Amino acid sequence: MTTVDPNFTESADREARRARLFTRINTADKWFQVFGLSWATPILKAAAGDNPRAQAKEIWRLLAVPLLAIAAFLFLWAALAPKVETSLGAVPGPAQVWDEAVNLHDDAVAKAEKRAEFQVKVDQLNERLIASGREPKERAYTGAPSYYQQIWTSIQTVFFGFLLATLVAVPLGILAGLSPTANAGLNPLIQIFKPVSPLAWLPIVTMIVSALAATDEGLFPKSFIISAVTVTLCSLWPTLINTALGVASIDKDLVNVSKVLKMNTWTKITKLVLPSALPLIFTGLRLSLGVGWMVLIAAEMLAQNPGLGKFVWDEFQNGSSSSLARIMVAVLTIGIIGFLLDRVMYALQSLFTFTNNR
Repeated sequence: MTTVDPNFTESADREARRARLFTRINTADKWFQVFGLSWATPILKAAAGDNPRAQAKEIWRLLAVPLLAIAAFLFLWAALAPKVETSLGAVPGPAQVWDEAVNLHDDAVAKAEKRAEFQVKVDQLNERLIASGREPKERAYTGAPSYYQQIWTSIQTVFFGFLLATLVAVPLGILAGLSPTANAGLNPLIQIFKPVSPLAWLPIVTMIVSALAATDEGLFPKSFIISAVTVTLCSLWPTLINTALGVASIDKDLVNVSKVLKMNTWTKITKLVLPSALPLIFTGLRLSLGVGWMVLIAAEMLAQNPGLGKFVWDEFQNGSSSSLARIMVAVLTIGIIGFLLDRVMYALQSLFTFTNNR
């Protein structure tokens, strides 16, 4: 009768657990990369005992170096900012900008409390009206929007414009990719309108929207529509171009298979064209969303839509001692939100396409 060495069994179990652990880490690494957290993988591997020296080098490259770069940037900013005098005083350093960010947060909290108190009073008034047999009245809150509300307005606007751009660009891109004739017709228009600045589109969009919507009584305010349409006109081109390129780059063998199977146009597009072109389509969508977010700030400044762009413009016009610091808070907010929007699109791309990120 053969006996099994207990030490061997224990060692095999330990190695099996170790292998399962590294499999989980490698699976998590794909999502760490999607969300910009790739530095977490070498930390986990080092903690699990996988070649600590090699993992330390990765931690240095992926985490320590970026943190040092940020620290160097903050140091240079703090050292050089006081030396630059403007009409509003010296350029604020990181500490002043942080203080102003805290003030904006406190102001947002205070405005939220005032809005809640107003709503409570309106509800109480309507209860008394109902009790007396009269109709309740709707009263809109007229207080200034908080910083967080302006951020939310900007995000809503850019997504609305981005959705419109997607609905226009993807079908046109598929058409251009499938038909050389359609591509020849669309290409001159793309080359002409793609470089046009949002500042050139904005007056045209403003006049057209004002002519079509005389009042703000519709589903969306005019300023919102103006900003969203301007975002659409400037951001649809990357999606259109990448969609056309992705569709035109489909493997010819797949196209021949569709002909052999006698697929109709709809089946060919949904079962063959879109799945094959999705990686490039999502690349175009990521670029379009980034362009749309940049365009939005300029559009909000001039259209006076209550978003981050209007916040920056109002602070510039205000000219108080804290205005420059508030503008810098807005700049950092715009950059952080732009990064997060790109990560969201990258995550969606990883979910819906079969790439190395999956």
